Amino acid sequence: MPSPVEAAALGAGLSHAAAHAAPKDATGRKNMQQLIQLRWIAVLGQIATIFLVHFGFGIRLPLHYMLMVLGGLVICNIAGLLRLRVRREVSNGELFVALLVDVGTLTLQLYLSGGATNPFVFLFLLQVTLGAVLLKPWSTCIIVLVTVACFAALALFAVPLPLPLDHDEGLSSPYIQGMLICFALNAALLVIFITRITRNLRARDTRLAALRQRAAEEEHIVRMGLLASGAAHELGTPLATLAVILGDWRRMAPFTDDPELLQEVEEMQIQILRCKSIVTGILLASGEARGEAPVATTVNTFIDDLVADWRATRAVSRFAYRNYFGEDLRIVSDSALKQMIHNVLDNALEASPHWVGLEVTHEDDDTLQLTVTDAGPGFEAQMLERLGKPYQSSKGRPGGGLGLFLVFNVARTLGGSVRAENRPEGGAMVTLTLPLAAIELEEEEKDVDE
Repeated sequence: MPSPVEAAALGAGLSHAAAHAAPKDATGRKNMQQLIQLRWIAVLGQIATIFLVHFGFGIRLPLHYMLMVLGGLVICNIAGLLRLRVRREVSNGELFVALLVDVGTLTLQLYLSGGATNPFVFLFLLQVTLGAVLLKPWSTCIIVLVTVACFAALALFAVPLPLPLDHDEGLSSPYIQGMLICFALNAALLVIFITRITRNLRARDTRLAALRQRAAEEEHIVRMGLLASGAAHELGTPLATLAVILGDWRRMAPFTDDPELLQEVEEMQIQILRCKSIVTGILLASGEARGEAPVATTVNTFIDDLVADWRATRAVSRFAYRNYFGEDLRIVSDSALKQMIHNVLDNALEASPHWVGLEVTHEDDDTLQLTVTDAGPGFEAQMLERLGKPYQSSKGRPGGGLGLFLVFNVARTLGGSVRAENRPEGGAMVTLTLPLAAIELEEEEKDVDE
């Protein structure tokens, strides 16, 4: 398994190298969709109410003007739907204007049908409640002031309906019946739409919490990366000195005459080369020594070279490597991606020194899938629940658990995913799924190479 220093630089390098934007908040869009649905219900409800009152109760209404107002509301709704197709984000200002349109439409309809004496005047409360839930405080205050002003204007200027003063007749009174219908409408619409809007807001809060957690994790990786690059500079000189000393020892008589000692010196040289490679990878991942252009390669070549390098520097008894990728694809070789895969293989080797498996496949959704298996004890249940979190390890040593934490973050940065589970026959299985678009060569790069 890579050291914490190597792993930190790997994570920090990819966090800065990959430009990934946080998903845009879609709460405003969903709330606008709810308002549009509410308007369609309002249009149908007003049509039914207007014709019922006009023809059923025999109360004469200016149908021509009231239907014109409804036509304007329909046009506003269609414009809102077209707006959602053009641009996904919906601002507080747009929701504010939409509610003002609804308040204006309701005011006109009430003005044409009795003003403040119309029992449906209490539908203003629905607009105020929606504003309190959807809008910023300043916008809600304006909605309250506008609805109060509209109510007062209706009381001052609208012509009351010629209804008898029969409030004492209870439910037999048309006015009481209208108030009952208005109350039922308010209650039903508030329950339905406030529940939906609250669900949207909860989903937004969950996304924001996840983004904050992700930012904290990436900040942690960056801090480790800064420490890693400093440590890499310090390690370079002693590693070079050890390499020179071991090279001299190989030519000295006490070692050339003893095959066992010579083999141990050769093994030490291999490990020193591995350490130097790790240090170089740290400096590259942290943004230093980037004098070379990205290397163009193919998926099969990249994986084959990665496997050959890993087998040459690790003492694995049996390694089952199966490559089912199929038709090759040109990609950009990424040292950080290589280190990530090495990290998963090292974890498997540590759990199962005698056997490790790697299978490479090309999924239908144009993703590269690498499945690493081992014959070890597998993951504990509590580990599987918190896999990918920092310092979650069963090894019981300081700094443990950073390896898979960084693997999860690197895969997420590339738009991929990591899945870990226990095998029914024993051992563990870790599956890395990476979109090929994240590492595939662009068309213009291919043209330049050709």
